[in-house]
Amino acid sequence: MTSIFNKSNAALDEMARLLEQLPGQDAYTASCAELSNASIGEHTRHVIELYQCLLAGYENGEVNYDARKRNKLYENDKDEAIAAIRAIQQHLGRTDKPLTLICGAEEPTSMASNYNREVLYNLEHCIHHQALIRVALIAS
Repeated sequence: MTSIFNKSNAALDEMARLLEQLPGQDAYTASCAELSNASIGEHTRHVIELYQCLLAGYENGEVNYDARKRNKLYENDKDEAIAAIRAIQQHLGRTDKPLTLICGAEEPTSMASNYNREVLYNLEHCIHHQALIRVALIAS
């Protein structure tokens, strides 16, 4: 059975290779009517930032996806996005451990999780956004 780390790395690799094949920044940043005017870059940034939240929260054992930075660089520069994806891939393979998942900013709530479960969540989330990016590519 293939590990969730291998599958996550494969999905991230597929995303990075797709970005490398785009004909330029305009294809990356163009809004797509079929995606409520979102761009491939916006969907890519969202995937990157959720993985980054997981990796950043690993050490202290708390992950809050709502606290992501929303870094416009990743949605406006495909080379920066590719570099961020490659950095995630290098740091993803960590030992499973308990995590506390924090949801919400104003009145947060929390629940128990673990690293492997959150890697799986991010994999599923990545695949979902890859499907949306495919819609954008077909529509263009």
